[in-house]
Amino acid sequence: MINQPDIVIIGGGNAALCAAITAAEAGARVQILETAPKPYRGGNSRHTRNFRCMHSGPLGPLIDDYSEDEYVADLMKVTGGKTDENLARLAIRRSEDCLPWMEERGVRFQPSLSGTLSLARTNAFFLGGGKGLVNAYYRTAAVLGIDVLYEAAVTHLEREGQRITRVDFIHEGTGKSLSPKSVIVASGGFQADTDWLARAWGPAAKNFLIRGTPYNRGVVLADLLDQGVEQVGDPTQCHAVAIDGRAPKFDGGIVTRLDCVPFSIVVNKDAERFYDEGEDVWPKRYAIWGRLVAAQPDQVGYVIIDAKSLELFMPSVFPPIKADTLEALAETMGLPPKNLRATVDTFNAACGDTSGFHPTELDGVTTSGLTPPKTNWARPITEPPFYGYSLRTGVTFTYLGLKVDENAQCSADGKPIENLWAAGETMAGSILGQGYLAGFGMTIGTVFGRIAGKEAAAYAN
Repeated sequence: MINQPDIVIIGGGNAALCAAITAAEAGARVQILETAPKPYRGGNSRHTRNFRCMHSGPLGPLIDDYSEDEYVADLMKVTGGKTDENLARLAIRRSEDCLPWMEERGVRFQPSLSGTLSLARTNAFFLGGGKGLVNAYYRTAAVLGIDVLYEAAVTHLEREGQRITRVDFIHEGTGKSLSPKSVIVASGGFQADTDWLARAWGPAAKNFLIRGTPYNRGVVLADLLDQGVEQVGDPTQCHAVAIDGRAPKFDGGIVTRLDCVPFSIVVNKDAERFYDEGEDVWPKRYAIWGRLVAAQPDQVGYVIIDAKSLELFMPSVFPPIKADTLEALAETMGLPPKNLRATVDTFNAACGDTSGFHPTELDGVTTSGLTPPKTNWARPITEPPFYGYSLRTGVTFTYLGLKVDENAQCSADGKPIENLWAAGETMAGSILGQGYLAGFGMTIGTVFGRIAGKEAAAYAN
């Protein structure tokens, strides 16, 4: 541990590492305090796969172009306009020079993806996934002399007026303190504190699964909010997706996500449909399904597909439940067989001409006279064997967080706190009021991590 670091960074994921590397390259002595043990370092970043990036022409693995205005339009669509457009545009504009910056610091990218995710133009995928990215940054941090203390649980930041004067943490069972010149908070949301989730959502939250790290409990966030640091966001808003109901309570990660919804019907425990499964291409719409399932009885849903759709999506880590008849599938999944048969028959009867079916784009193959409709990829479920997955709400990260300005600086009492910055999921609610866009969390973390590192180093120097 550095006895007198210039900068203490709380957290050990993408945003923290981008901040640390940027600050160290500017000459600052940097100490990272990471709550997790070393094998679990990296927060939610180790579960990520990709980074959404604006570009004016082909860039790295990205084909064609993806303009600022198109990127903003995609974001506005999923957030329903609930965003700080100034900060959103800042993140989007600066994403373009992040990709070469990442490559220069050891991050490697896969060739562009084809298939139903439709992301070859917009999202760059990490070679080795999020763990590959995190490990590359830690190697770079070591070369730069950045010190990392694992299992260092920060308990309190002492605020005196418009300054943070002390960082208290527990390491190896002992309370310790540091008094750096600058502090960067990059310790994520509060989703792993299920009691806090339940206070926001009600008892239903106890049925939610937490896709990401069990170490993001919001301790530092709560400590700062209690001291009057300005907050942003709604505690019930989060990045929540529908994941395989067999996933573990914590840390199931990306492999438990189900990408089959557009080619399915989704029913609740009464075997009734409740939303349009074909509303939009999956990267723009997958993040609404966590909230939709949360609103259903017992917070569960069930995906039903047939044999012709099985190869159209990226599989989950768990194999689907399989049966030769719909009734047998219903029995195995604990659904009322007569109800499921009636729901599927009604759906099938509402399907029309399917000759225009195109799995990788909006195809207008729709139902007629059905409520709710299915507006794309609506094909009858007729071809045995039949397959099913259970769905549960999987929370990735919460949007209640620290309000920041364009310099990633926090404030209190209407004035900036002169030596406190925030980056990543702990301030993402400054941009994400609701909804989510695939790969955008990594954009926010990378851009604001770099900004925070630059500003904190300038202040410390």
